[in-house]
Amino acid sequence: MSATPPERPRPDRVYAPDFLTELFRNPLDPGYADAAAARRRVASSPDASRGWPARSVSLVVVVVLGFLFAVAYRQTMADEPGRAQARSGLVAQIKERESQTDRLSARADQLREEVSRQRDAALSGSTAARLRDLEAVTGLGRVRGDGVVVRLADAPGNADAVTGKGAGPSQVLYSDLQGVANALWSAGAEAISINGQRLTSTSTIRTAGEAILVDFRPVTGPYEVSAIGPGSMRRKFEDSRNAAVMREVAQKTGLSFGVRKAEDLTLPAAPEPQLRYAKPSVSPSPSGSGGRSGSPGSSGSPGTASPSGGGG
Repeated sequence: MSATPPERPRPDRVYAPDFLTELFRNPLDPGYADAAAARRRVASSPDASRGWPARSVSLVVVVVLGFLFAVAYRQTMADEPGRAQARSGLVAQIKERESQTDRLSARADQLREEVSRQRDAALSGSTAARLRDLEAVTGLGRVRGDGVVVRLADAPGNADAVTGKGAGPSQVLYSDLQGVANALWSAGAEAISINGQRLTSTSTIRTAGEAILVDFRPVTGPYEVSAIGPGSMRRKFEDSRNAAVMREVAQKTGLSFGVRKAEDLTLPAAPEPQLRYAKPSVSPSPSGSGGRSGSPGSSGSPGTASPSGGGG
């Protein structure tokens, strides 16, 4: 009977670690631990003190930049009163010049009326009346009568950021005043003024930056276009295409546009225009020499002209 061989020990079964179990057991990547260990080794090494100069330089740079910013801020705040004073000085000069211009304009009106009285006293009644009529038509004389006043004003700056209502050209443009004036002329207006500036056949309405100029004089809103004319002028103006466009613009942008009847309007006279007259040019004198004249248009006697190619 044979002996039974001894039984070999059974090796333990090795299981591969589960991925989720390993993830929860070691949630951080091993690279983070290696980086932390490397930093600790660098900090404990003798060469760690070499990083202090770089940190010191960075600190000095930050302090210098902060100092420069502080100096610049103080300088800006110190110069602000000077700028405000210069701005207020310019505003005061502008107001002074405007008041001086208004005084000179009033003085010019007084002198113009005095000249008119002296002229009427020197001329006969019919001639003086004809001159007054011509001045009223040309805008060089003050006129009174019934008419209409068209008022335009900028819209308040309250555009809705969500719906966009109120956005668009909410300011009165010089072209709006041009259109209103032209529509009033077409409706039968006999005299028109914009904020006291009388319009004539040589008047201009234009813009310079954000300012509107009437005959090179600035006008500000609200703008009132006053017109003297027949009783049907208001109805014809309100039925015009320009009035319809302005009503639509006012409805969309909030711009103010209104027409009202006015009685006993007084429109001032316009300043006398600086007219230029064309003068005939002086004809060049004929050349006294026998040679050909080099200037165009010169005249000379055919007998005295040198023959072509001569030069004897």
